[in-house]
Amino acid sequence: MRTVWIFNHYAQEPSGPGGTRHWSIAEHLRDHGWSSLIVAGSVELNTGRQRLKPGENRRLDVFGSTPFLWLRVPPHEGNGIGRIYNMVCYSFRAALIRPGNGVLQPDVVIGSSVHPFAALAGWIQARRHGVPFIFEVRDLWPQTLIDLGRIAPNGAMAITMRALERFLYRRCSRVVALLPRAWEYIVDCGTPRDRVEWIPNGVEPGADPNPPKRTDIGSCTFMYFGAHGDANGLDNVLRAMKLAQQDPRCAGLRLRLVGDGPRKGSLQQLARELELWNVVFEGPVPKAAIPALAAEADAFVFNLVNAPVFKFGISSNKLFDYLCAARPIVFCCDAGNNPVSEARGGITVPPEDPEALFDGMRAIAEMSTEIRQGIGRAGREWVVANHSYVILAKRLASVLGAVTDTSKT
Repeated sequence: MRTVWIFNHYAQEPSGPGGTRHWSIAEHLRDHGWSSLIVAGSVELNTGRQRLKPGENRRLDVFGSTPFLWLRVPPHEGNGIGRIYNMVCYSFRAALIRPGNGVLQPDVVIGSSVHPFAALAGWIQARRHGVPFIFEVRDLWPQTLIDLGRIAPNGAMAITMRALERFLYRRCSRVVALLPRAWEYIVDCGTPRDRVEWIPNGVEPGADPNPPKRTDIGSCTFMYFGAHGDANGLDNVLRAMKLAQQDPRCAGLRLRLVGDGPRKGSLQQLARELELWNVVFEGPVPKAAIPALAAEADAFVFNLVNAPVFKFGISSNKLFDYLCAARPIVFCCDAGNNPVSEARGGITVPPEDPEALFDGMRAIAEMSTEIRQGIGRAGREWVVANHSYVILAKRLASVLGAVTDTSKT
């Protein structure tokens, strides 16, 4: 069995909240002759939970059949200098690991962004061991940060990250992109189109979910679970709920916001200012608890701000979880792809328009239970057929086999 090292600073074990892309893929890669090592930072991104005990600088844990190597990184708050230091610490320590003590020699190395410093550590390790390097692009940094207004387009951080991403694009054997149209951006950075593979996020379908409970027309509990960050634009959702609260036809419309993130406190403050009684905030739940949580919803709302970077598409873990739960979705986003429309799994409305979002939510609330169930089933069938991790792992195994076979010739 061959071994792939996967460097993902923010990789999540299955017992924690958030996406478990690499763990799910790693589990299924074994069916194709690949064992995996996931190298991750010790501090959980959205909660700040420190996984390592005092005095521990690293620890090897095994989840299912997949080992995680946790590397100590310092805690931080927000997106300032503390987060940059956290990223640099991870990348420095990741670049220094060696085989031994349960860590097998790699045959391929995957360096996965969000931030390119993690991918740089992967490239250094690939060079050290003389094996192919795959650059996995989950977000387009620095372009995402620029388009969301977090960094200046000509500032030192943007210039540094842009130079680093181009360095990595030109030195990898393949680019694995999660966004369906990311190749347009990547080709402009110097990578040939035929070296870019699209392998999006996915789901572990599990058993068919329970159907939503029968409700009266106009009664509907919407749910959002996931990150409460700048890109999610959840203030738009709260303002839509204020309109629902003011409409006597929507007395039975409710919203549950489940999760955590840097904007949660300000969102709770906005809810108090708007005097919302139809919205509740709840803490994050482990990934394994998502199916049971999702079954409590009648419908979901997916919202993003209107940012240019989304023209390259989206590949959201939570959106695929929503579809897998067999509930209709209000998709409030202007992106280069629209999974909800492709799946016929809900209603699409323009972003940053509370009235349009409210109209979409009210339309679902006014549907019969049977119509909601039909829309939900269509969404689940589509996501299982196109985004099951069994399918996605097979596609990645094909890429791994191709780069290793090429390196031997």
